[in-house]
Amino acid sequence: MIWLNPEWLFALALIPLWLGLEFFWRWRKQKPAFVFTRTEHFDEIGTGLRSRLLLGARILKVVAVALIIVSLARPQQENVRIDRTVEGIDIVLVIDISSSMLAEDIRPNRFLAVKDVAQNFVRQRPNDRIGVVVFARESITLVPPTLDHRLVQTQLGLLDIGIVRDGTAIGMGVATAANRLRDSDAASRVIVLLTDGENNAGEIDPLTSAQIVRSLGMRLYTIGASGEGSAPYPIADPVLVRRYINIPIEIDEPMLTQMAEMTGGRYFRARDAAELQQIYNEIDLLETSSFEEDFYIDVRDRYALFLLPGVLLLLGVLLLEKSWLRTEL
Repeated sequence: MIWLNPEWLFALALIPLWLGLEFFWRWRKQKPAFVFTRTEHFDEIGTGLRSRLLLGARILKVVAVALIIVSLARPQQENVRIDRTVEGIDIVLVIDISSSMLAEDIRPNRFLAVKDVAQNFVRQRPNDRIGVVVFARESITLVPPTLDHRLVQTQLGLLDIGIVRDGTAIGMGVATAANRLRDSDAASRVIVLLTDGENNAGEIDPLTSAQIVRSLGMRLYTIGASGEGSAPYPIADPVLVRRYINIPIEIDEPMLTQMAEMTGGRYFRARDAAELQQIYNEIDLLETSSFEEDFYIDVRDRYALFLLPGVLLLLGVLLLEKSWLRTEL
């Protein structure tokens, strides 16, 4: 409900003043019709029907005036209908789950940091179909592109290192993602690859997989996730239970850059968790879904719903006060 002349609603505040003046005027005009020497027994006499009707009539008069004031404020009912068309994007996140992802140069480690950031990325894109491909020596589809983001979040939460043989088959991961998006009818199809190493396994070369992505009209973003120099890597120890060794950081940045640029994408380097989150946020801004919205507004006056009963009620009360409920002699 909206109001065309809302200033009239302030007149409702004058009703208590009107009632006070009317009460004062009636009190000033009161004159006794009979004189009694003793009135202590009058309290035992109940209020008659006519007296109660007089009180009810005054209450109804107040209600009638309030209804008329509300109608003068011109209440209107506004119905808004929005037709929204969304052109979503199909995205596949390709995540390296080789054992080197347990290195702790990105806290708490590369793997856990990537899982957390990937889940945030999924939450930020409610209108897009998102899938997940993971790879080590082989690649598997964890979740095909879907709008069921709860499923994607759940599977990312359950994901762990060691579900496939160890290694780094970057080309296989990208090729599997491209195959998942091949039959998509989305306006834009995007692959986001994250790895911490060099390609050392798989039947498909990384640059060949990028050519496949380009030929299918998809875009590839690549992310290298690691610090600089060497990284602390936890290993089991029968005496200390857990100890660390330093492993060299080996990311083929020229190759990852070439893969992305071949498809119109970009290469990013994440050296800590904050940079990793910033990269996914930047990709989120680069790949925006398009929306078309049409607004339909229908406004209808509703003052008659208040004016008609208010006028009828006021006329009825005035008629009763001048006839059956008349108090003047």
